[in-house]
Amino acid sequence: MFKRIFLFLAMNLAIIVLVTIVLAILESVFWFSITAYGANYTGLFIFALIFWFTWSFISLFMSKWMAKKAYNVQIIWRDKLNNLNDKEKLVWQVVEELSERNRIKMPEVGIYMSKDPNAFATWPSKNNSLVAVSSWLLDMMDKNAIEWVVAHEMAHVLNGDMVTMTLLQWVLNTFVIFFARVIAEVVRSRNENLWGFAYYGIVIALEIVFGIFASLIAMAFSRYREFRADAWSAKFVWKEKMIAWLQALKNMQALASSDDSKLAAMMISTKKRKWFFALFSSHPDLDDRIQALENLRV
Repeated sequence: MFKRIFLFLAMNLAIIVLVTIVLAILESVFWFSITAYGANYTGLFIFALIFWFTWSFISLFMSKWMAKKAYNVQIIWRDKLNNLNDKEKLVWQVVEELSERNRIKMPEVGIYMSKDPNAFATWPSKNNSLVAVSSWLLDMMDKNAIEWVVAHEMAHVLNGDMVTMTLLQWVLNTFVIFFARVIAEVVRSRNENLWGFAYYGIVIALEIVFGIFASLIAMAFSRYREFRADAWSAKFVWKEKMIAWLQALKNMQALASSDDSKLAAMMISTKKRKWFFALFSSHPDLDDRIQALENLRV
C-alpha cells in the first residue's frame, strides 16, 4: 500500500516540480520573467491556469489512445461477436444496452490480457469512450459480477467522472504552483540574500507539501465518485447481487498476495486500511461500499 501511494504522489509531484525547474531555467538563465523575484501574482496565476488547463485536457483527449497502447486492448467489433464466449458477449451487451438506454454513442469495448482482475473506462467525452476488462476478470467472475462491474464502469462514463476529475486536478495544480510561489516570494522579501537555487528550493518544497494536500482532495472526490457509481449501477443490477459479490471478495484472500497485489489492481482491498492510507486511496474499502449499498434506497 505504501508503495502504491508513493508512486501516485511521485507521478503527480514530478510533473509540478519539472514545470518549476523549467521556469527556473527560463527565468534565471534567459531572463524570461513570470514572477521571478517579484510580486507579479496576476501573471503567475494566469500562466498556471493556462498551463495546467492545456496539460490536463491534452492528457484527457489522449487518454483513450494511451490506454489502448499501454494495455494492448483488443477491441471487440460487432461483426466478430459470434467468435466470443458468453462472458465476453455479456460485456458487449451490457455496454450496448446502457448506451442505448441513456442515448449516447456506444463506447468501444475491449479486452486485454492480464493476470489482474481489473476493469476501467476512459474517454475524452461520453460519445467517445472506451470500456475495457481484463481477461483474468472474465475468468474469475461469474456473469452477475461481470454485469455489475461493466455497469459500474458505464456509470463513470455517463456521470462524466473523468472530465470532472480533470477539471478538479486542473484547479488543484493551478493553486499548488500559485500559492507555493506566493509564499516563497513572501519569504524572499524578508531575506534579501534568498536568491537563485535557495529560492527555487523553497518553491519546490512548498509545491511538494501543497501537492500532497491537493492529492488528498483529489482522492476524497475519487472515493465519492466510486460510491456514486455503485449507486448508479444498482439501478441496473440488483444491489443484492452487488453486495453478495463484494462480500465474496472479502473471502478471496487466497487470490491476493500479502500486500493485496492482485485485488489492488481493481482498487479492491480485502483488508481494512489504516486511516492514513485510506486518505490516499482512490477507492473506498469494501466494508464501506457494502454498507453504502445496504443503506441505498433504489
